[in-house]
Amino acid sequence: MDNNDLTTAVDAVIRSRKSIRAFLAKSVDHQLILDILNIAARAPSGSNVQPWKVYVIEGDVKVRLSKAIKAVFNDPAQSSQYRPEYIYYPKTWVEPFLSRRRKVGFDLYHLVGIARGESQKMHDQHAKNFDFFGAPVALVLTIPRMMELGSWLDYGMFIQNILLAAQARGLHTCPQAALIQYHQIVAQHVGYSADEQMVCTISLGYEDSSAPENQIETERVDAEEFATFVNDYSL
Repeated sequence: MDNNDLTTAVDAVIRSRKSIRAFLAKSVDHQLILDILNIAARAPSGSNVQPWKVYVIEGDVKVRLSKAIKAVFNDPAQSSQYRPEYIYYPKTWVEPFLSRRRKVGFDLYHLVGIARGESQKMHDQHAKNFDFFGAPVALVLTIPRMMELGSWLDYGMFIQNILLAAQARGLHTCPQAALIQYHQIVAQHVGYSADEQMVCTISLGYEDSSAPENQIETERVDAEEFATFVNDYSL
């Protein structure tokens, strides 16, 4: 493959990747999962420490985990007792981030037929996170608690590699932060130690292309809006 073909192939994988919120029940071969994780592990990390650990959750374990989290999520009194493993979003939203966040939410609700103010339907839609959107595989990603911010930056590159490697192999994904609020429940069902901190989960499987929520098209800002070229003439 020459450079032009390689560029076209890589760009196509990146552009075609999106977060899938409805999966088919079709199982995923274990060797295919290992292939994805092996290539993803080529991500760079400071001093090559490779701070990632992945738990592949399937079958009855995934079902029990989903039921346990939804039981808490559907009970406001219980849910309020749980605190997230870390703070993912800012406490106060400002522009342009507020508008971007609202748009993707409104677009999703429109596709699945949820009108403004229909709080129970919004709640039920959010609950689908805890079923991993029907995906047959859930990846639980952890990092040693002793690691600092630099290793979290490395971890982001590892996660992106998983998403792209899966996409290149005909699989689809949805990286999720929704479960960090219930990390204690996840740890109980998965069995990772207190020395590990959950980073996120990833739903993995085959897209249900007939599902309306998978028709969402998220926008991206052009590089001209966020990139600044600094040279001798601009100093």
